[in-house]
Amino acid sequence: MNSLQRILIAGGGSSGWMTAALLARMFQGLYEVVLVESEDIGTIGVGEATIPAIKKYNELLGLDENEFMQRTQGSFKLGIQFENWQRPGQSYIHGFGVIGQDWEWLRMHHYWLHAHGQGRAGDFADYSINTAAALKNKFVRAQGKMGDSPLGHIAHAFHMDAALFARFLSGYAQDRGVRRREGKIVDVTLRPEDGFIESVTMDDGEVIGADLFIDCSGFRGLFINQALKVGFEDWSHWLPCDRAVAVPCARSEAFTPYTRSIAHSAGWQWRIPLQHRTGNGHVFSTRFMDDAEAERILLANIDGEPLANPFKVDFKAGKRQQLWHKNCVAIGLAGGFLEPLESTSLHLVQSGIIRLIRLLPDGGFHPANAAEFNRQTDFEFERIRDFIILHYKATERDDSPFWDHCRTMEVPETLQRKIDLWMANARIFREDEELFSEESWIQVFIGQGLIPRGYDPMVRIKSDVQINQFLGNIQSVIGKCVDVMPSHAEYVAKTCPAAA
Repeated sequence: MNSLQRILIAGGGSSGWMTAALLARMFQGLYEVVLVESEDIGTIGVGEATIPAIKKYNELLGLDENEFMQRTQGSFKLGIQFENWQRPGQSYIHGFGVIGQDWEWLRMHHYWLHAHGQGRAGDFADYSINTAAALKNKFVRAQGKMGDSPLGHIAHAFHMDAALFARFLSGYAQDRGVRRREGKIVDVTLRPEDGFIESVTMDDGEVIGADLFIDCSGFRGLFINQALKVGFEDWSHWLPCDRAVAVPCARSEAFTPYTRSIAHSAGWQWRIPLQHRTGNGHVFSTRFMDDAEAERILLANIDGEPLANPFKVDFKAGKRQQLWHKNCVAIGLAGGFLEPLESTSLHLVQSGIIRLIRLLPDGGFHPANAAEFNRQTDFEFERIRDFIILHYKATERDDSPFWDHCRTMEVPETLQRKIDLWMANARIFREDEELFSEESWIQVFIGQGLIPRGYDPMVRIKSDVQINQFLGNIQSVIGKCVDVMPSHAEYVAKTCPAAA
């Protein structure tokens, strides 16, 4: 059996160094890993928000969480607050982790919907430790020895400086044998007999050959797009935002343990709190808003002094038709882009690397490995796409042409099926290993006003008195737990303060 000898990664940044670090950790020197990057080619590198799955990546690397937080100027994240999405002035939180607790056969939300229909339910956020704590700017890591308490079920992710994260991982990877090659790739040579990538030529004339080529070159897709000409699936008819303007600002007193997503007239604004600053950006559709207006809205809605000039990033929602083609695998923006509404960018990098490791080819590159990689990748991208589309579709807003378009557009059949099932009797089922859990779908459905026509008929086994007591107990216990939690700022200052 022919085996791989050398793996070449094109591009640094978060995706390149995440790839290099995990390959170095998992392969332990079995293959030579070379990463090519140029100081002259910038990365997007805005403040980055994550989802809890990132903890799995950090565990695979053996990182200490407090050191990771310190090195990346990180803060903790319990969820995302969505403001103005259903209608102006309305908000809700999509929190990580569990919602209340199941009662025998049924999920809690069925009982909440019954009480809500009678005007007796509290705010849905009161029934999850993550959302209730977020709204009071409280945080503590899950208390492992308190499994019966909501404090044992807190789920968290992180906000971090993406450039610092890449730098941290660069040191980690190089300490474990990854060779960094500074310079620009000016040519890619394909083998004439089969079209596989044979080598790259550097700007100083050096030719570097490899067996497996990983494209982390960002939107330009140096290998997957420019050399191999793999087509692109354009999803902008469902996700019309195609540009972002971003700016960091000074940290404010509102050191929230959650990301904010604030809908505007033709898109939305992110707010990501870090220890040393706050990351801000306005994602918008150039069909419905010009750059000057987008920048004006962004700068009018930040809560600190700007620390740099605003900069723009163009993108198109969609993915490559194949992320693994011949002996090239695209990771990160080279493979596809889904706007950061639900903080999935780094997750898609992480899952792509892990999927590649699980399906790592030998030198023969049997097509079955690539086919399975692409099948799993297509499923993951499409289900994340559907979840993001839901936020735009499930709106009552009719105050701008952008929202008229989103509210009335046709959606993918896979999403429409989920909406129809939910609206019938509040049922949602996670398919295979799709990323977002049933709890995530439930919170966005309810948060954006999709209240179903009915709920599971087995709710009627319980009396109204029993249901009121059940919901009241959950609300009371969570409230007491939140009361004893420290503030987010206090917890970070005590456990993982970054150097000033």
